[in-house]
Amino acid sequence: NKYAPREEDNKKNDKDGIRTCSAALALVTVLLWAPGSESFSPLPTSSSSSSWMRTHQADLPFNTRTKAPKALHVVGPEVITDAWTAYNDALEASPLVVKSVTASVILGAADLAGQALESKDDPISEIDFARFARFAFFGLVLQAPWNHFYYILLDGALPPTPDPFTTTTATKVVIDQFVQAPIFTVLIFAFLGALEGKSLEAIQKQLDEDYANTMVANWKLWVPATAVNIAFCPPVLRVLFLNCVFFFWSIFLSLTLNKKEDDA
Repeated sequence: NKYAPREEDNKKNDKDGIRTCSAALALVTVLLWAPGSESFSPLPTSSSSSSWMRTHQADLPFNTRTKAPKALHVVGPEVITDAWTAYNDALEASPLVVKSVTASVILGAADLAGQALESKDDPISEIDFARFARFAFFGLVLQAPWNHFYYILLDGALPPTPDPFTTTTATKVVIDQFVQAPIFTVLIFAFLGALEGKSLEAIQKQLDEDYANTMVANWKLWVPATAVNIAFCPPVLRVLFLNCVFFFWSIFLSLTLNKKEDDA
């Protein structure tokens, strides 16, 4: 069959793209949550280790007196593989729905992370569930659908190339970051502001104050992330990759769009 080699090459390219996407997501996570950040809790120093051990002994994976291992509940690789397979099956059957639900969960979680960071300065603050719902709703009805159809149009105008390092890839990155991103960022400010009940004047004021700095921060993160996404990720997984990076971007947006008035 003269078409068999080409089909095998396409399958190999898709597998390579999936591995590259997974590696890129891991790299982004490591870079943004590297040890040394406040998100990590280091082990206690020797001066406080005794009291810490007494307090947390039940949480350790072994008994500190007998050294007998405790039962560990470890998720096996087959569970992860089955979950990934089920996700891809659902993505193939209902791509827009799956992308939208995934974005809703990720962006909602990102806002909760942003609120957790804010609570360090205000320990008595409570979770703002309305704010959490706004970000989750934004992911469900705007962020994922926008990018789903945007990538369809972009790939239709400039089809993906087998070689990731081409002028086509570079052109798509430029279009994405210097045409699409500025427009979409305005929509983010307007959409979330409207959900919060802000007036047009208040939304315009926030754009005047924060838009330029937001775009500079956007390009620092999204130019390299978009290059990886367009160059290496299979089209079906691009919105998933974008959603995962968007988790960290949404923390920034959550903090920016919900600044206290006296901090503005």
